[in-house]
Amino acid sequence: MKTPSSLGELVEALRCLPGVGPKSAQRMAYHLLQRDQQGARRLADALSLALERIRHCEKCNSFAEEAVCALCQSPRRDASLLCVVETPGDLLMMEQAQCFQGLYFVLMGSLSPLDGIGPRDIHLDHLIRRAADGMVREVILATNFTVEGEATAHYVGELLRTKGLKVTRIARGLPVGGELEHVDSGTLAQAVIERREA
Repeated sequence: MKTPSSLGELVEALRCLPGVGPKSAQRMAYHLLQRDQQGARRLADALSLALERIRHCEKCNSFAEEAVCALCQSPRRDASLLCVVETPGDLLMMEQAQCFQGLYFVLMGSLSPLDGIGPRDIHLDHLIRRAADGMVREVILATNFTVEGEATAHYVGELLRTKGLKVTRIARGLPVGGELEHVDSGTLAQAVIERREA
């Protein structure tokens, strides 16, 4: 039996989501059409609305509905500290941790030459303008500790230092509540290297 073209299109559209293969996309499509048509309409409406309204904040480059997001407009934030993260999700995690009261810049990715992602693709020109605005005293690099995240942190750090800015990198180490016997050797070694006075 041939699948209706509109169903096939829905399955293909769902495959654009990370971690969703052909079988998962097919299950989702069948679920939405067979068991939750109201949910499907809500999903379609919410996606359409988001595509219409969401844009990038002119200051931090994260997602916003306004030209400048509420976080960047807040007078309670320390404008002398700028934290660079890879994604809006990373910004959200920093905010949930309540450990940083400065402002952010979201790269929307990391450098990955093998994937064809270069400095222009992660808005480095925008970051340089933002960091060199005269208010920023320190840039904290909070990219992921992946090969791409480390390469991005190194590249961005070197670039910002040439502008006379103080650049720091978040530390790596043991998770809170972690036990040494359950930690991988790379994390343990990094924790020893980045030790500080007690």
